[in-house]
Amino acid sequence: MMYTHIRAQDASVRLLAKLSPAKEAGRVVVLKRSYHDESYGFRRAREFTMPDYTPEQLANRVTHAPLLRYADALRTHGHRAASIDPLDLLRRERVEALEPSRYGLSDPSAQHNVDGILWTGEGSGKAKQRTLDEITGFLNAVYVGRIAYEYMDLPSKIERLWFAHLLESETTSVMHGAGLDRKRRIHDLLARSEVFDTFLQAKFPNLKRYGLEGAESMLPALDALFGAAARSDTTHIILAMPHRGRLNLLAGLLGYDPAALFHKIKGGAEVEVEDEVASGDVLSHLVASPTLNYDGKEVKVSLLPNPSHLEAVNPVALGKARAKQYSLLKALEKGGDGVMCIQLHGDASFTGQGVVMETLGLSNLPHYTSGGSVHMVVNNNIGYTTPASSARSSMYCSDIAKMVNCPVLHVNGDYPEDVIRAVEIAFKYRNYFRKDIVIDLIVYRRWGHNELDEPAFTQPLMYQKIRSRRSVPGLYEDKLVSDGTLSKDSASSVRTSYKATLNDALAASATYVPPPVKFDGQWSTTVIDGTGVRMVWPGSKEARTFDTGVSSEVLRKVGKGSVEVPDGFEIHPRLQRHVKNRLGSLESGEGIDWATAEAMAFGSLMLGCCDIRIAGQDVGRGTFSHRHAMLVDQKTEGVVVPLNHALVGAVGKLELANSSLSEMAVLGFEYGASWERPDLLPIWEAQFGDFFNGAQVIIDAFIASAETKWLKQSGIVLLLPHGLDGAGPEHSSSRIERMLQLTNDPFTPQPKANVNMHVVFPTTPAQYFHLLRRQMKRNYRKPLVVAAPKGLLRLAAASSKLSEMVPGTRFQPVLPDARTPTDKIERVALVSGKIFYELAKERAARGLEDRVALIRIEELAPFPFTYLADVLKPYTSSRTIPEWLWVQEEPRNQGAWGHVKDRLGAVLNGLGVQGEVRYIGRREDAVPATGTGKVYQAQQRAVVEGPFEGL
Repeated sequence: MMYTHIRAQDASVRLLAKLSPAKEAGRVVVLKRSYHDESYGFRRAREFTMPDYTPEQLANRVTHAPLLRYADALRTHGHRAASIDPLDLLRRERVEALEPSRYGLSDPSAQHNVDGILWTGEGSGKAKQRTLDEITGFLNAVYVGRIAYEYMDLPSKIERLWFAHLLESETTSVMHGAGLDRKRRIHDLLARSEVFDTFLQAKFPNLKRYGLEGAESMLPALDALFGAAARSDTTHIILAMPHRGRLNLLAGLLGYDPAALFHKIKGGAEVEVEDEVASGDVLSHLVASPTLNYDGKEVKVSLLPNPSHLEAVNPVALGKARAKQYSLLKALEKGGDGVMCIQLHGDASFTGQGVVMETLGLSNLPHYTSGGSVHMVVNNNIGYTTPASSARSSMYCSDIAKMVNCPVLHVNGDYPEDVIRAVEIAFKYRNYFRKDIVIDLIVYRRWGHNELDEPAFTQPLMYQKIRSRRSVPGLYEDKLVSDGTLSKDSASSVRTSYKATLNDALAASATYVPPPVKFDGQWSTTVIDGTGVRMVWPGSKEARTFDTGVSSEVLRKVGKGSVEVPDGFEIHPRLQRHVKNRLGSLESGEGIDWATAEAMAFGSLMLGCCDIRIAGQDVGRGTFSHRHAMLVDQKTEGVVVPLNHALVGAVGKLELANSSLSEMAVLGFEYGASWERPDLLPIWEAQFGDFFNGAQVIIDAFIASAETKWLKQSGIVLLLPHGLDGAGPEHSSSRIERMLQLTNDPFTPQPKANVNMHVVFPTTPAQYFHLLRRQMKRNYRKPLVVAAPKGLLRLAAASSKLSEMVPGTRFQPVLPDARTPTDKIERVALVSGKIFYELAKERAARGLEDRVALIRIEELAPFPFTYLADVLKPYTSSRTIPEWLWVQEEPRNQGAWGHVKDRLGAVLNGLGVQGEVRYIGRREDAVPATGTGKVYQAQQRAVVEGPFEGL
């Protein structure tokens, strides 16, 4: 039986667990492990079946075993001899494995039956007879040319056969017979690319533009990829790329107005915001989101903004792509095949940046996959000034992708038609198997790291070669002119015409006015309390928070549903108490703990048309075994998320994405989802607060600054368990001081201040409940950093009443002392976080409730100037002004003290109070906490006793 190249039977991808595994012609969808199979958002990997070799083919493979070994050697090692390096700098040794004599094949005219060994496209019988010379020529044409393939290391036999059949049965270039229009399209893109870079060099000689010279084939490669996607009914492409060639891509393919570009080069802004000045970003981070048309099929390409931290945007793009798939799934009731993620990389950063490995690690996980990304490495064989020999330990920069069994296609960037063939093969693989694939586009960099750099300082021989070379556009133009595809006049007219366009744009840039910030698409409206509400800029006069309270009936319904399981579902015996305690607190309306408040916040938002996604390690049960939002059947390991099961009629869903042991990529992924969906509450929970250290780049370059740089809103929530409890230096602190330092919170009261992110340290479940709901009950989005509890999760004193969450209640940035201020108050201790409960206990033990007031600042940024002044004012009107204290358990150089000191002074000065706030807490330290138990206890005791000494 002749094996024919398998084709996808349909394009649907099963995104939701409620869709059962399906058997179809030529493939079967199999779930290897049952664990998590019922949870919302679990995306099943597709597995494939195909006809095995026929008995005749198997027999022939045995008979011609030496030939089989020879063919497999070419498939496996052909890349080592292929002509893939334009500069011929790759170290190439003679590949003995490619010699037929090593397999006992010596007679070039000997006939061999290739049935079941090669996939030449012909039928059986005599047509399958080939001489050794013909076989050698055939295999070398496929595997030792200007495209080299690495797929034989894939563990899947089906994938290996897929590649072998495709490559060997379709050996003719995809350009053959494609018509002149396509070749002219390639020429047009290449020629305009060269004109563009030359124009910028002439008009702005001191500009760091990170040009595309030497790698111009990237443009037709992306054009081919966009076209292949569009013709396969992909409607959205999420594109991430670094700086090199970005301006060329924007102007040459993504329709970016050259006048706007020149306006930016001259120092202008990209966009305007009313009553506010956006910082903007550098030229090489500009973006565009055009809708492109290929043969009547439209595809929207969204190039994401990115920082200069190379590769940091990769997980953001992946998260945005998956969130877009879920948006389409809900809106169109179809699978998410309409979205594809494309990631461009540099060769040195692809090997050197750990976020690449972390993001690849997410690519096939059921709560993270977006159905395969196409990776294109624009490979200069040099990073900044470092040669490949010092930049990586592997043969190829793409070898890192083998950690997820990713096939790699290496292609010589000097040959655009071969580049396009590689791109189209890559797309076919991705679109069929829904897995990642890498195109290693081997090119060179005509200038240095930037155009003002002299690369010959460190690479004289490389650049001697480069400077003697004709450009890629010039080489391709010569080829088309010589074969009659293009005349010299028509080739010249492309360049002349585009140069004139650029000159016109340069003139127009003098009067160019950047557009105002615009809210459209999914960001135009949001649903609040069942009504569509127009989204606004966070600093707008129209920005507001809607009521976050919920009726007690709904709260009880949601709370009970959060522990409800299907009949016959057997939970762990120790969780019976968890269920009993929750139901009891709901019935009495008292003793609501953190997990119950969280569940009620989630469920009430789900009823109001909002999805929730909480991601991180062990988030289903919670690091401290407190959440149990996901329950596992003790007999079957089947999983149920009670809120999804019990809230019949809820439009929203709760996705519990237990993640890999990654911080940077996982947080970047959730942040990307927040860019795509304002109707999603995305939460990342660190196992301990300090775990965010591994994701600091995402926090610095995206979460804290994206609104200011790129006018991008996000409702991301970071839950960072915080609090000194004797656990040592590594798991005590969420580094609140770092988060606060990243805010643009004013030091003095400014009513119109638009603070970039909110940092809170709540002390009650009700406060946490309102914070979560506030994220979605606003007509704008803002990142929220929560110094989350550890010891307070089950502390009876830190519980709340149901009445604190009903309509009319809301988050309080400052919690006053429970006792009414009197003239007896001698000290007012201002605190934040869990130390409050230790101080309250100590105060009660000393009988000082009437002499020491404890005021909790729950929201540290934006600093609650007005709220705090209202709470402190009664203490300033007494006959004796009390002493003012700030108490924290963190060391003095850490925690909130550095942030609150001047702001507290501003509040007190505004109330007419002179003097300073006295600090009580640990002294300066290089670590958040000691790891010596006795020392910790002595330090903590001193902090707790400090506010009461001398009274």
